[in-house]
Amino acid sequence: MPSTPRRRRFVAGLLFAPLLTGCFAADGGDASAGRSEGSRLKVALAFPPAENFSPYGADATLLSRLGVTEGLTRLDANGVAAPALAESWSRENDRGWLFTLRDAAFQDGTEVTPKAVAASLTRAAGADPVTAALSGVELTAEAADDGRVRVTTAEPDPALPLRLSSPGLVILSAEAYAEKDAVSPVGTATGPFELVEVTGTTAATLDRYDDYWGGRAQASGVDARFIADGTARTNALRTGEADIAEAVPVSQAASLDRATRRETATTRTTSLLLNTRSGALKDPKARAAAREAIDTSVLAKGVYEGHADSGAGIYGPALTWAADKRVQPAGRAAADVTAVAAGQTLTLATYDNRPELPEVAQVLKQQLEKAGFKVKLQVREYARLESDALAGKFDAVVSARNTMLDTGDPVSILAGDYTCEGSYNLALLCDKNVDRAVSAAESVTDTAKRQDAAMTAEAAILGTDAVVPLVHQRIITGVGAEVSGVLLDPYERGLVGVGTRR
Repeated sequence: MPSTPRRRRFVAGLLFAPLLTGCFAADGGDASAGRSEGSRLKVALAFPPAENFSPYGADATLLSRLGVTEGLTRLDANGVAAPALAESWSRENDRGWLFTLRDAAFQDGTEVTPKAVAASLTRAAGADPVTAALSGVELTAEAADDGRVRVTTAEPDPALPLRLSSPGLVILSAEAYAEKDAVSPVGTATGPFELVEVTGTTAATLDRYDDYWGGRAQASGVDARFIADGTARTNALRTGEADIAEAVPVSQAASLDRATRRETATTRTTSLLLNTRSGALKDPKARAAAREAIDTSVLAKGVYEGHADSGAGIYGPALTWAADKRVQPAGRAAADVTAVAAGQTLTLATYDNRPELPEVAQVLKQQLEKAGFKVKLQVREYARLESDALAGKFDAVVSARNTMLDTGDPVSILAGDYTCEGSYNLALLCDKNVDRAVSAAESVTDTAKRQDAAMTAEAAILGTDAVVPLVHQRIITGVGAEVSGVLLDPYERGLVGVGTRR
């Protein structure tokens, strides 16, 4: 194993990002590592690994929340790109950036070198399907001199330092890619905790990585269990079987003592995505009728019991700049329920990993039926839903999506979720006006102007009625009375860190 890293410089991050109403902060406690061995943490997570912990899909966030993986950059409390494995960076020209690496080591004992970083980014850039952070972006990386990595994009990308903070663009050692068609983060990452054992989709064991560049974690390890049922997760916290329970259902919030309940404003929006390519809602008039049938205030006050705000757009109130810049959609089709063929039934799907979603879907079913639609409801676990949703097998999907999760850039989420080439386009939207608006926004460098362009693109998307924003969520985390240092992250990328302890 490498020796304990030396003290290193901390260089302030560059570039813009939205200010958040919530603060990405540790829940009390000192972030410095203690001398004791520390207790192991028991964590109950909502989503089981769906892709063998591959960092190029939905499992990427699991790895970052458990403190396993890191990228070149991270997001700070205000969503600004800050140093992680890169201690500083500079822009060479409109398409190229140089990132200076800090002294760090992989969990398998090998050194984090420019060559290793370039190889890892190259592998991520070639992932199929493309990782969400690189949707519409051609990226190349190569080792440079003086401990630096040169990252180049085919088109100018002013948000690149933000993009490289994505959980899907983490840096792994060469050993992670030993198998041709697989990526393994087991013992190959750089974070404070090392993934050492995985028990199917039910549990994972992590040990403290003592040579972490950011200091020795205060907990000796993490025992994670994946519990899809929200009531069961909350009960695990109450009975002491878990020290931390993520995504506590609003129906269970009142059952927790105030001291063990943490509510964090997030950039997560629950939306109804309507299939624009095929089926009962292909006709814009039918989608408009579906939108007009929905009363979002019922969801915020009823289903979420006041722990959410009515849907205002793709971006919610956690992004403080969005409300004043919002552009009203124009050119929407006239609503017409009869645009759905006689006798045709809508298939409305959602997942139960977030326990409010089935209840949301049930309310929507009632509202749509009242408006004249025929609706069939399907509820599955997320791992069994995603591929069918992306294949267009449903007419509508209720989904909770953190709009800033992948990159921290307000434009990137639009490219990934709503353009013809988007990799997470649940609405299967392909609209030339939308693509044009998103492309224009991607080229803007100035912070305020980029936000303006993002809101123009949002209006173009909403004008297609491909998505109906339902509520903007606040996430509730259950934290045991003896636990401190939990990361309350509005982006939902972090949960357990160096200072998390019991």
